[in-house]
Amino acid sequence: MTAPDSDGLLAEQLLRLTRRVHRIQKRHLEHRDLGITPAQSRLLRTLAHYGSPPRMADLAERLEVVPRAVTTLVDGLEAAGKVRRVPDPANRRVIRIELTANGRTALGELHGARRSAAEEILAPLTDEQREVLGGLLDTLIDGPCPGPGRRTE
Repeated sequence: MTAPDSDGLLAEQLLRLTRRVHRIQKRHLEHRDLGITPAQSRLLRTLAHYGSPPRMADLAERLEVVPRAVTTLVDGLEAAGKVRRVPDPANRRVIRIELTANGRTALGELHGARRSAAEEILAPLTDEQREVLGGLLDTLIDGPCPGPGRRTE
């Protein structure tokens, strides 16, 4: 078991790395001059994972934010021509959000900015270190694999 002091240090290192990742990604977004905030970027990436245009409430739930926050994000992206509101074919009272061609192009640029940011962050690591880091991150993201006699909660 890890000593409490080292757990605190690891937690602080993770928080510092998270802040650094956000700063670098934001800088790479700004260099591409897309006019998209990190929150709008997240909404576009989320929107792209739906098979059909979702409702605003679906986006709010997936993003774990209040619906009003999604409305503000969609308003900005719609004004920029990256998304559009469309009526639900089965219920005229329901509005769905879909990506435009401009939005799909922006997603490609966002992907490039995120990849550039990741390359910058990972640059000091060797291939072997990257492989080890990838395995460690998978464990942290997915949680430990249950072994014999271990329960999953």
